Amino acid sequence: MAQDTPKPLVLKNARVIDPARGLDADGSVIIADGTILAAGPEAQNQGAPYGAEIIDCDGAIVAPGLIDMCVSVGEPGHEHRETLASASEAAAAGGITTIVTMPETDPVIDDPALVDFILRRARDTAVVNVRPMAALTKGLAGQDMTEIGLLQEAGAIAFTNGHKSVRNAQIMRRIMTYARDFGALVVHHTEDPDMTGGTMNAGLNASWKGLSGVPREAEIIMIERDLRLVGMSRGRYHANLVSTSDGATAIQTGKDRGLDVTAGVSINHLTQNENDIGPYRTFFKMSPPLRDENDRMAMVQAVADGTIDIICSNHDPQDVETKRHPWAEAEDGAIGLETLLAAALRLYHAGDIGLLPLLRAMTLNPANRLGLDAGRLTAGAPADVIVFDLDRPWVLEKKAIRSRSKNSPFEDARFSGRVLTTIVAGRKVYDYA
Repeated sequence: MAQDTPKPLVLKNARVIDPARGLDADGSVIIADGTILAAGPEAQNQGAPYGAEIIDCDGAIVAPGLIDMCVSVGEPGHEHRETLASASEAAAAGGITTIVTMPETDPVIDDPALVDFILRRARDTAVVNVRPMAALTKGLAGQDMTEIGLLQEAGAIAFTNGHKSVRNAQIMRRIMTYARDFGALVVHHTEDPDMTGGTMNAGLNASWKGLSGVPREAEIIMIERDLRLVGMSRGRYHANLVSTSDGATAIQTGKDRGLDVTAGVSINHLTQNENDIGPYRTFFKMSPPLRDENDRMAMVQAVADGTIDIICSNHDPQDVETKRHPWAEAEDGAIGLETLLAAALRLYHAGDIGLLPLLRAMTLNPANRLGLDAGRLTAGAPADVIVFDLDRPWVLEKKAIRSRSKNSPFEDARFSGRVLTTIVAGRKVYDYA
């Protein structure tokens, strides 16, 4: 769908934060032809391009748009849960300018034609950038490797088995070796399938609730296995959703050994713990499960010290037919596009993580890992930019959720920090009214 070139923009009187330069200073951002011309204190002394729209930010923060590396979308096959259009609208409202989609659709994104479908559909219907991940194995069955080279050529940005781990170590080794030859990134869900029969974190809380538990060791064993395979293959590896202190320690050990390894954590595991489940509220049922408070605090520290590189939403829309069940029968998953930044700012307001490292984990780090030139406010970078008020209070009301599914663990939660404007390729795609 052809679009007119957006008019130049000047964001003035802003607090400009650019993790790529370690910049946090008063200044302006100048945008033209879909790219950033200048950003920071130096931009205040430059004249506005001809015909530019001047936006007075009144001290609000201007930062790179967020990049969310773990987004499940129902299209194709489950459009009633989420479409690329609805997901992109929710992302824009949450300050996310690039979503990286999971291949868990119907059919699974395991064929170059399906990668092309996602890209074309996103071009026609989405208001933010959409970069699809393709399946590691055909049908996500964990048996037959997909054509990684052809999928990458079609536009797949990385490869994953979704929320399923590859059980067979020999198959995983071959996948990593094959992916290495194409420079492809392997993104893996780290839970041993033979140890994940439970429905919440194993421990006293599970026993008191009469629920079967998923032990922490299910994650730790899989991470340690994968790191050995990375050492053998010398491939590029990302542990997608780490949730335990020992898992983070294992990741750091892999980095210390010189392996090409990064790790991510969902915002849920940084801001919630197993106690939030309360009276069996299924919107808190996730994979991996919410852990205890010690693990949550350890994950926050791991982000603060750089052991964990990336924060994602793990957006996983589920409808009433899959969530409104007794706890053990409900599907895993929670939506999170609209609340990723606001929930993350809780960590800043609590004094747990500085604003620069917090934003770096949602902008520069995922951009670098995926080989994108976004996630920064340097001259010549894509004008994917957000403006947000660090202290503006708001409440997440169910009726205001833009996602088609409403399974948010933050329903009726109070936040401090609101996205005011989202800009993609120099074009405003969201304005808070």
